[in-house]
Amino acid sequence: MANSLPLLTRSQGAHIRELLLDRRVRTQEGAFVVEGANAVRDLLTRSPDQILTIVTASSYLLKEDQCDRLIRDAASMRQYSCSDVLFSRLSDVDEPQGILAVVRQSVWSEEEILQQPTILGIFGEQLQDPANVGAIIRTAAGLNVSALWLTPDSADAYHPKVVRATSGVLLALPIFFIKDVSGLIQQGCQIFTAEVAGEGTVPIDEIRQVPRKCVFAVGNESRGLSAQIRRHATTRFTIPLSRNVESLNVAATVAIATFYLGRLPRVE
Repeated sequence: MANSLPLLTRSQGAHIRELLLDRRVRTQEGAFVVEGANAVRDLLTRSPDQILTIVTASSYLLKEDQCDRLIRDAASMRQYSCSDVLFSRLSDVDEPQGILAVVRQSVWSEEEILQQPTILGIFGEQLQDPANVGAIIRTAAGLNVSALWLTPDSADAYHPKVVRATSGVLLALPIFFIKDVSGLIQQGCQIFTAEVAGEGTVPIDEIRQVPRKCVFAVGNESRGLSAQIRRHATTRFTIPLSRNVESLNVAATVAIATFYLGRLPRVE
């Protein structure tokens, strides 16, 4: 199989590198890059139709697991090989495994999501750390969140660090980019805000029920939520902490809030 794969051209390699480095290119093309044997295997098993291209390094083809090779050989997308040196130039990691895939971004209908009778959503305002965004996506997918909304100035959901942190669930969660929560409110969602303890906030464990359409908002890692978003909140909650800890990492806040709120009774 190694000898039958066409060689990746220089221009194709340059394009893959652009997808890794440039958010604008990822947005324009509706594509992103996934690296690593486990990640590509998961894609081939779960979402083969989303894969546009697979690229393998020469050394990877020599040591590839037989089962992985059979799965890859049976796939219908374009496949290329390249030298280890060229692959290392394409890669975004320090120790490349020798296989990557160019993947089509999922397209979701926000209208269909908002028409669901019950919604538990997350809104992230100016989340800057790709690792946090990735962890939030993984948590949201695992805890059956309806959708994630991010402001356009948040880290890109298809940034390589986000892709790695999501551990293969990125395609399973509806993600949208919006500037604020006004559109969500117009569609009947009530906004809860996660904040540090202060005037007007209640401990999360004092919340006993949630509206059928609930979106809770978390803010920037250092500044928290803007006053504009807080003004839209019907409930402002905090997670009680001890030992003089002022606040949790935003991804930890999302995990706790999603788990707790998702198990409460729903009311009109």
